[in-house]
Amino acid sequence: MVYVQLFYEFFKTGLFSIGGGLATLPFLKQIALRHSWYSVSQLTDMIAVSESTPGPIGINMSTYAGFHAAGVPGAIVSTLSLVLPSYLVILIVSHFMEKFKDSPLVNHVFYGIRPATAGLIAGAMFEVFLLSLFDVNAFQASGSVIDLIRIVPVAVYVMALLCVVKLPKVHPIVFIIAGAVLGIVLGL
Repeated sequence: MVYVQLFYEFFKTGLFSIGGGLATLPFLKQIALRHSWYSVSQLTDMIAVSESTPGPIGINMSTYAGFHAAGVPGAIVSTLSLVLPSYLVILIVSHFMEKFKDSPLVNHVFYGIRPATAGLIAGAMFEVFLLSLFDVNAFQASGSVIDLIRIVPVAVYVMALLCVVKLPKVHPIVFIIAGAVLGIVLGL
């Protein structure tokens, strides 16, 4: 039964998360809230692992989530079900593209998808930002603003931002490695 649920959830995610891997984040959060496969806080770990490994983030995240839910078979099911909608849509679009490539309606539809995609990615970025830098549960429990802000992650974020701005010629891999080391050392 878990494989059918994995297939359904990730097929739906692959079908509607237009714009790439980060656009899958709102769907992955909803999956975390509906199922016990992984928690919302583990979603940030999935993002870190997916961003640190080669390949598209959406594929990496679906594989990680599927493995978390049902081991290797779950990883295979979730990965294939995430990719399947894109594959089917490309087959259909390529069949009709020649006929409709100059259609104003088709061009307007593609143009209209852009802001929706940007909104999905911005929403995902905002969610990751909130989960990483703020602890809403601790704030709700104590009512203290000091408990709301995660001091160490905020300090690391500010330092990383300053380094990126002040050291623009440093290769991004240096920042990725430094982030991984800080995450391990500081337990972020």
